[in-house]
Amino acid sequence: MPHSLTLITTIAASLGLALILGLIAHRLKLPVLVGYLLAGVILGPATPGFVADVELSRQLAEIGVILLMFGVGLHFSLNDLLAVKRIAVPGAVLQIVVATGLGMGVADLWGWSLGAGLVFGLALSVASTVVLLRALEQRGALKSVNGQIAVGWLVVEDLAMVLVLVLLPPLASWLGGDVATTDAGSSEPNLLITLLTTFGKVAIFIALMLIVGKRVFPWLLWHVASTRSNELFILSVIAVAVGIAYGSAMLFGVSFALGAFFAGMVMRESHLSHRAAQDSLPLRDAFSVLFFVSVGMLFDPNIVMEQPFRVLAVVAIIVTGKSLAAFLLVLAFRYPLNTALMVSASLAQIGEFSFILTALGVSLGLLPIEGQNLILAGALISITINPLLFQMIEPLQAWILGRSELVRILERNADPLAELPMTVSSSSVTDHVVLVGYGRVGQRIGESLTEHGLSLVVAEQNRELVERLRNHGVHAVAGDATDPAVLIQAHIVRADMLVITIPDTLRARSMVETARMLNPKIEIVIRTNTEEESELLGRDGLGTAFLGEHELAFSMTRHILKRIKTKME
Repeated sequence: MPHSLTLITTIAASLGLALILGLIAHRLKLPVLVGYLLAGVILGPATPGFVADVELSRQLAEIGVILLMFGVGLHFSLNDLLAVKRIAVPGAVLQIVVATGLGMGVADLWGWSLGAGLVFGLALSVASTVVLLRALEQRGALKSVNGQIAVGWLVVEDLAMVLVLVLLPPLASWLGGDVATTDAGSSEPNLLITLLTTFGKVAIFIALMLIVGKRVFPWLLWHVASTRSNELFILSVIAVAVGIAYGSAMLFGVSFALGAFFAGMVMRESHLSHRAAQDSLPLRDAFSVLFFVSVGMLFDPNIVMEQPFRVLAVVAIIVTGKSLAAFLLVLAFRYPLNTALMVSASLAQIGEFSFILTALGVSLGLLPIEGQNLILAGALISITINPLLFQMIEPLQAWILGRSELVRILERNADPLAELPMTVSSSSVTDHVVLVGYGRVGQRIGESLTEHGLSLVVAEQNRELVERLRNHGVHAVAGDATDPAVLIQAHIVRADMLVITIPDTLRARSMVETARMLNPKIEIVIRTNTEEESELLGRDGLGTAFLGEHELAFSMTRHILKRIKTKME
């Protein structure tokens, strides 16, 4: 029986060529992502030879986005998003306004219409969550405060783009689009009805997920796990992720990515969420490769030769313009320089929502094909160099602090949360425990120490969390504990023990070195991610290392209490 092999051919060609070019990129000490993107360029219609099915590749890539966003939801609860709302919401909105304004400015210089400039600027303003998550996971920073702020920032951007995708069709004719295709929805009453209908659908979806889904899906996961069938467990995880993403798009008008994100958030309520994340990882990685190959297929290399200065302008807006705006905004919110640089690097690329918005703009007659090619060129180049920007964070931080008095002033001066209040008694900061990080692990440790009547000072980058701790009577300082000034404000010199709960061994090493320099006798307890890191820390004599996920807080707390009791005896 004759049948089509388009799907198999597309997957085989995409994965095979991505593997070869990924290995070559790795040998050349380039990000493997470059190899995946080049594989897409080679398989795309703009280059000679075999041409893969572009439309089919996009659908396969969408599955990768769904699985990746589902994984994010498994690690990022609604409380995590609310914890960074003060910086993520206003920061993302202002950054979108700045980047859109820059895009509209250059579009006006090129003689484009208002609508074309608006779509162009908005496409350049929203970063790729897929690219960001990949970068954070590779650096073990997804659970860090900086990672939460960056992810929360991009979630706000995604929500804003959902609203843009709803508003653009009814406004297209007013913006200079194809009247024939947009006239039906161009009146103000229809626009108002569209807005109310959309907001109503989104509200119903969120309510269902947080009220019904929060109870049903964790129960479903537990019920399937009780069968002791690993195949059924993995199937249930994938079915929930893809099913909710599809249902949210078809029934409520929410994007696949955001639907999957909320699915992961409610599934996180299950105690099996860690297993769900681990079991779905291989499939997620495979489909994320197809996503990057799909991006490469859309790129026409001729645009670089035909319009080099316009391509440079696009890249400058993406990598420099909006990143610089985000950098200054984060510092203005009194967050550390390290956080500002992390958020800036996270935003220095564009991705999936940019492609969706670009396709809609072209279909409505707003954006010219040249604009689409420029956006794709900017995406390819920015995604390629983004890993290099993350590698520059630490050396750039040292360089800026060494040369800019203004940044040092913005980062710490006159910040009431950066130092303990004068009302804190001397006895409270003598022979106490300095606890770095107050996430899930740090919170459990802190609460246990408080219950046992032990003195505690928390060093935490999340300013809102520091405010809440102080309101509850817990001594806390805001800032990055790799900065000696933060540990000094936590009175590390008179501390009995330093407990580091952040999942970042490199930063932990820096904290240990500073603490030992200021207090050579201090005892140190460190959280690690892998057995290799634990053994290395122990061999270097940097402290007592603990490895784990579920019982980590309990083990660390038991060790801390035991050591303090021994010293008191």
